[in-house]
Amino acid sequence: MRNSWPELVFDQAKDTYETLHLWTQIVGKIKLSRMPWINHSWHVTLIVTPTGLTTGNLPAEKKHFQINFDFREHQLQILTSLGEEKSFPLAHHSVAAFYEKIMAALRELGIEIDIHKVPNELEVVIPFDQDEQHVTYEPQHAADLHTVLLSVNEVLTRFRAEFVGKCSPVHFFWGSFDLAVTRFSGRKAPQHPGGVPHLPDRVAQEAYSHEVSSCGFWPGSVGVPFAAFYSYMYPEPEGYKAAVVKPEAAYYHQTMGEFILPYDVVRQADDPAAMLLDFLQSTYRAGADLADWDRENLEQ
Repeated sequence: MRNSWPELVFDQAKDTYETLHLWTQIVGKIKLSRMPWINHSWHVTLIVTPTGLTTGNLPAEKKHFQINFDFREHQLQILTSLGEEKSFPLAHHSVAAFYEKIMAALRELGIEIDIHKVPNELEVVIPFDQDEQHVTYEPQHAADLHTVLLSVNEVLTRFRAEFVGKCSPVHFFWGSFDLAVTRFSGRKAPQHPGGVPHLPDRVAQEAYSHEVSSCGFWPGSVGVPFAAFYSYMYPEPEGYKAAVVKPEAAYYHQTMGEFILPYDVVRQADDPAAMLLDFLQSTYRAGADLADWDRENLEQ
């Protein structure tokens, strides 16, 4: 039976993650160009599938199409409602080469796309069509990450099912390269200060227009150089950072302004899914109580 919680070593997989991050941004921006705006940028996200990540159904002029990352066969696939299919392997492509291949494939299918070619939410950016620097794709690292996304997606979906108030889907944000779900109190929030690198302030301000409790998983970053789960509130209520949450290995990251639980702690637990659910529930409840959310009517 396949290990549902494989080891993820950020230092070893970092280069693959960086390349994947930029590839998902290209595909995400294609989706952005085709979808009407849905609150809090829910229209731009990717969805976890049994084989990878997908845009889901997108409209074109005379057809519909879908773009899939397949981390089992390690290929990029484009399908259309007319039965057409284009695909190419993921390995051995720089970001620039990936950009050219996917745009060429779309043109061959009669789908014209124009995207903003500068990455979002990164400190240092190279336009996609000029990026020959990011070229690493190690199939095993991608497959292991996908396996974790499947397991986390299942737990986040169970967590989402406990809430009857406004709540996002469980979805993958390509800007921040994380799988997330967000609950809303229903009340408006103070205007977000913005300041996210290479992201218009209006996008961040619309995303955080209302009070939220958000949680999710990312495979590591410069600020947190290991795979981890996170949970935060916006706006953060007084006393939140000192809240006692489960499990004991979880802690409040002062710089990030979030509770963090290392993935490796969950992976090694007797019941990883139960430990993760404890973390999600306890951090939410601590914040919701401190912020005086109407839990009786918001929860199921």
